Amino acid sequence: MTTDWMATTLGGEIGALEIERIGDGLVGMNLRVRLVDADPALPSSVVMKLPSPDPTSRATGIQLRNYEREVRFYLDVAPTVEIRVPHCHHGQWDPESGDFVLVLEDMAPAVQGDQIAGCDVDAAALAVEELAKLHGPRWDDPTLHDVDWLSRRTGPEDVEMLQGLWSMVFPGFCATFESYLTPEARGVLTEFADRLGPWLDGRGGPLAVTHGDYRLDNLLFGTGEGGPPVTAVDWQTPGHGPPVSDLAYFLGAGPVPADRRAHEAELVGLYADALGGRYGVDVDRGWLWGQYRREAFAGVVMAVIASQIVGTNERSEAMFAAMATRHLQHALDLDALATI
Repeated sequence: MTTDWMATTLGGEIGALEIERIGDGLVGMNLRVRLVDADPALPSSVVMKLPSPDPTSRATGIQLRNYEREVRFYLDVAPTVEIRVPHCHHGQWDPESGDFVLVLEDMAPAVQGDQIAGCDVDAAALAVEELAKLHGPRWDDPTLHDVDWLSRRTGPEDVEMLQGLWSMVFPGFCATFESYLTPEARGVLTEFADRLGPWLDGRGGPLAVTHGDYRLDNLLFGTGEGGPPVTAVDWQTPGHGPPVSDLAYFLGAGPVPADRRAHEAELVGLYADALGGRYGVDVDRGWLWGQYRREAFAGVVMAVIASQIVGTNERSEAMFAAMATRHLQHALDLDALATI
């Protein structure tokens, strides 16, 4: 990354670059790049996303096609949905090395959500309404089947692969995180492990573009100084799958459990209202609630697997502990095992 390369990429003269690392990305590395003495037509700064410098995380990003999918999402799919994402100035992925680069709009002064602390109900409502802008425009769109790089977990081979991955990482997850869990949570986790295959096989209903990791750390919220109300980032796991999984995943570990319990029904209703009012997607409320209960386990799957295949640090353990405990409590509160 040189001044000349950035000038060519953005289409204007730049005197110098000032670079700092931002965020807590576990699979990718985010940099804020300030453009010094630049053409007035250019932004004052951009955000660059690159492969993780951690060997484990980088290998995961390449093997699971996270880097490829994120570039392709910004270039091909983002223009077809309405969810607010950073403008992509440049995206490139190299299939031979697995390297990629994204040059994105800097969303400052918007601030990142905090998965560990959780969010209040107002922030949750903003995120839920924004999520409908991802799902609604291409709800049950048959042309999505032609987008072959989107993640899918629908066929027998996908189910077998995920079951194998779960079996491989589950002992390591338990060794690290079992001490964080209540006896009830450990019980539902053990039972769900035996039902993972049927849970995957039983997924159905309308499909849409999904984020795959729609949580607070991947959302930027506007502040009094500016920024859109909410912007979704980290598009490394876009999929073609059950849209309600994103909703249950966010609500399961975004608000703290007490707030989630108190406002859960109205937030799910808000999502349905946004789909219907903006996109004419009329979902049956009983069906929606049933799918929402079932998809409470989407967060459990993410917490177990993701915690074992990326580089770790003190914050990542605290984050995955918060996710695991909240998602399992979510499954308990909704009696989600009864839906499998």
